[in-house]
Amino acid sequence: MITGITICTILIAGLMLRLRSEKPTAKALEKLFPIYKVERDCIVSKHGDLTVVFELQLPEIFSMSSEDYHALHHIWTRAIRILPAGTILHKQDWFTHDVYQATDDNGERSYLTLSTDRFFQNRPILKHRSYIMVTRRAIGRKPSNSAFSNLLRPVLVPQELVKGQFYLDFHTKVSQFERLLSEGGFIKPRRLSSEEICGTKEIPGLLERYCFLLGENEAPCLKEISFKPQFSIGEKFCQLYTLSNVEDLPALCGPRITYDKYSTEQTKFPISFAAPVGQLLGCDHIYNQFVVIDDPHATLKKLESKRRRLQSLSAYSRENAISRDATNEFLNEAISQGRQPVRAHFNLMVWTSDPAQLKELRNMASSAISQMDAVPREEIKGAAQLYWSALPGNACDIPDNECFDTFAEQASCFFSQETAYRDSPSPFGIRVVDRQYGAPIWVDLSDFPVKQQWTQNRNKIIIGGSGSGKSFLTNALCRAYVEQHAHVVIIDIGHSYQGLCNILGGYYFTHTESHPIQFNPFFIEDDDYLDTERKESIKSLLVAIWKKDDEHFRRSEYVALSNALQLYYEKLASNKDIFPCFNTFYDFIRDEFSLVLDSQNVKEKEFDLHNFLYVLRPFYKEGEFSYLLNASEHLDLLKQPLVIFELDNIKDNPILFSVATATICQLFINKMRKLKGVRKVIVIEEAWKAIAKAGMAEFIKYLYKTVRKFFGEAIVCSQELDDVINSPVVKDAIINNADTKILLDMRKFANKFEQIQAILGMNEKGKSMVLSLNKSNDPRRKYREFFVDWGGQHMCIYGFEPSPEEYYAYTTEEREKVLVQQYATKFGGDYTKGIKALIADQQKAAAT
Repeated sequence: MITGITICTILIAGLMLRLRSEKPTAKALEKLFPIYKVERDCIVSKHGDLTVVFELQLPEIFSMSSEDYHALHHIWTRAIRILPAGTILHKQDWFTHDVYQATDDNGERSYLTLSTDRFFQNRPILKHRSYIMVTRRAIGRKPSNSAFSNLLRPVLVPQELVKGQFYLDFHTKVSQFERLLSEGGFIKPRRLSSEEICGTKEIPGLLERYCFLLGENEAPCLKEISFKPQFSIGEKFCQLYTLSNVEDLPALCGPRITYDKYSTEQTKFPISFAAPVGQLLGCDHIYNQFVVIDDPHATLKKLESKRRRLQSLSAYSRENAISRDATNEFLNEAISQGRQPVRAHFNLMVWTSDPAQLKELRNMASSAISQMDAVPREEIKGAAQLYWSALPGNACDIPDNECFDTFAEQASCFFSQETAYRDSPSPFGIRVVDRQYGAPIWVDLSDFPVKQQWTQNRNKIIIGGSGSGKSFLTNALCRAYVEQHAHVVIIDIGHSYQGLCNILGGYYFTHTESHPIQFNPFFIEDDDYLDTERKESIKSLLVAIWKKDDEHFRRSEYVALSNALQLYYEKLASNKDIFPCFNTFYDFIRDEFSLVLDSQNVKEKEFDLHNFLYVLRPFYKEGEFSYLLNASEHLDLLKQPLVIFELDNIKDNPILFSVATATICQLFINKMRKLKGVRKVIVIEEAWKAIAKAGMAEFIKYLYKTVRKFFGEAIVCSQELDDVINSPVVKDAIINNADTKILLDMRKFANKFEQIQAILGMNEKGKSMVLSLNKSNDPRRKYREFFVDWGGQHMCIYGFEPSPEEYYAYTTEEREKVLVQQYATKFGGDYTKGIKALIADQQKAAAT
């Protein structure tokens, strides 16, 4: 740990720096710099003020409800009350522009991953850092004002600071403040170390960053600071706006305001009161918030004296009478409601490196302040002193005449409460964008929510109407799973995953007259074995094609099939020349197992062998369905990470569909139990409706309740709102056991959204967020937003913006799919090369 760092070390080479003014003389910064040293992670000013700095992790913007804002406001008020008189709370929020840089993990990245990195490379983003400085004013410290700054008063560190008790008392209060601020889980404070405050030779610390407005990735450097004729720091031209005059303040303030862009007739979308000058202001800026905590009894006594003075003068001026009444109301509220009187000051510093943008910058800042119903006032004469007083550790130099009297409740309404979207601290996830600037965000939809205890399982339900971007999102999700070493089984109706399967090299099962769908549930790989689960799956399949739904299945028939399978696999083990499939199983039943039944004197009523062979004859050689259970290709399904079953052409065929669904169930259960330590995912698209009709509802229920125990997750997608509302399978099996709910554009269902809201158990916060989807999208970008609800504990809205390569890989538009297939045909069916050629031709056409 670094202790006792002097100001010369902090500024590295500050001896050569000068402050320019109208006069030709200049003053060395190191002589005026108000910070004496940093010791024990605490800033010590030359006047003896102590300051502790925290970095705050705030809630993400657009993720809070009105109740959340009121709860957060209450937390701030309680935290301020714990601080003693003589404390200054300085909250400083940095918003700086940067560009997105793809991380190079030196790993092997796929074609689509590389295309995504290229697509987002150098995209402008707005970074946010929030700091809270708690400053304890030195005993006997004289207040600063605009007429004479403490910056010009050379002093020695007071003697009482040398004593340990002063620091210990201050540290105790700061610890209590930190604990109160952490309550509720909205804010996570982290105390900055001495190195983070001072910086190193390679990385600038907070002090140096503020002095020269350095970015997080900039190297330490010296810049000239000038206040006349133009406020500038190096190449950056600055403007400072203040909220310190009572006449400029809004008539009303509160913890939240309504954001009209995302509101509807049914819902009011909330943001914090200060969001317009915070995360919503799209330029480089620093928003400073000061709360000065004085002795409340002395403050009230001073105001009472002021009231009496105004009372005596009220006969001579109406303004005095109005001021008297206002002071009287302030005193009444303080006493009757137990309010804590404080003094507050707020200022906004914006900057740009292009002087031509100063006018636009002025318009942006003025508009942001006006959105708070405040009067924007640009500070010219007092800019220098306000700039220095906002230096971390120098909050005591905030001029008294730049502060206004208010209460802690009102002052905390002006705090910036939100931050930018954050990446999930997890290696597993999917690349999406935030809904404000389109900044790429890495989001873990599965593991991180479980770790945070937002959810108890990884199961998901995805609901989105036609054209809402559901297919694009699920394609991207499945691709992320496969590329991150998961095994994915997809049951689809509509050929939504054909391009993805081709690019990732998966198995694609579909049915056409020329290439009918084929399975082989009897095949077991060399390193696999016939376990009880596998045996039960085969028996269930045989029963499904032998018996009708209303036919009774006797216990003796169950025993006979079990014995037949056991003897058949014993024969396969002793004779490797026999290929396991339905044909050889049928031969074994007819030729050998019939003799076993005769030797055991099994009666026909216990097991009707002739009926069994007759009913299953269409699946045997040269039968109508002889292809169905005798596949000789794509047999290593256990080891194949991506398997897609396209059931569109057989969903209305009761025989083919029942066999297909039973085989898929067997496949996934086999993966689920055999692949230890590997993530298993089953995605059931609109096929769930047909599966439910085919008597597979119990499988879905079993799947959703069991898959969690095997590091797996089940995902069901639907685009029909009525299906979600009316299906008992969805309500009883899926929704109750899917902790993650993903909804896409629901605006056309706004008038009957209450039904789905009730079924999903969604609160009013979720409703307002869902109905805000895609209401104010950036027309320059092609993306669709989606809402994620993790167990009702955390909700957020993201956007999915595919790169051109991803777009053509995931598209479900018939015309575009045909075009991609035509290009792929030129390269032997290779979708990757086909998409490359298609995009290259489009770029050439656009260039000409």
